[in-house]
Amino acid sequence: MNSHVNGEVNCNYVTSHTNGTMDMKKALIQQHLNQSKKEQLDQEKLPVLEGAYNTILQELGEDPERDGLLKTPLRAAKAMQFFTKGYKENIYDILNNAIFDENHDEIVIVKDIDVFSLCEHHLVPFFGKVHIGYLPNRKVVGLSKLARIVEIFSRRLQVQERLTKQIALAINDTLQPLGVAVVMEASHMCMVMRGVQKMNSKTVTSTMHGTFRDDPKTREEFLSLIKQ
Repeated sequence: MNSHVNGEVNCNYVTSHTNGTMDMKKALIQQHLNQSKKEQLDQEKLPVLEGAYNTILQELGEDPERDGLLKTPLRAAKAMQFFTKGYKENIYDILNNAIFDENHDEIVIVKDIDVFSLCEHHLVPFFGKVHIGYLPNRKVVGLSKLARIVEIFSRRLQVQERLTKQIALAINDTLQPLGVAVVMEASHMCMVMRGVQKMNSKTVTSTMHGTFRDDPKTREEFLSLIKQ
């Protein structure tokens, strides 16, 4: 058993070969129980959220009882629960039994991962692409899990700078690779629909750890590959 806890990252992955099948079954059962508990909590909170959206519509001068808006508060409440479901998820849920011993010493890159999140300042969307690279230290992770890490942290109220850093730290803390690099490009509706209203503006953020920060050639190789 190998565990590591750091800030918002909570990973506890199993490396036992003797009891691997039993450990996996236990993990799946626990994951199912956790999911059922989360769904129950969501159902209990729905009426409060629905009432809040009903109040918002009234204060905007709308009639929540008219046909077009009759079920809008409930729909909006369910949508907001989905948009922020990352608060109820953790790295353990997706990485357990998905980290493998592998003697691979070249950069692994997954690029153009779609990302959608909510700006915590105005509660409007920002969306774009995330590019992730890491240099393994005798351990690799299932490639789809990198996209799931993005999903966990993006389904929260966010700012792009913090989101970029959280993704990198999660990978760094759980895989302990020789280096991690994350670049995110996103359009922010708070700049498009309001404020300066600049339709074509994009925000680019990056964070580099380990070899990607210390070695300019490795960093340049990563940046070159994600542009191809």
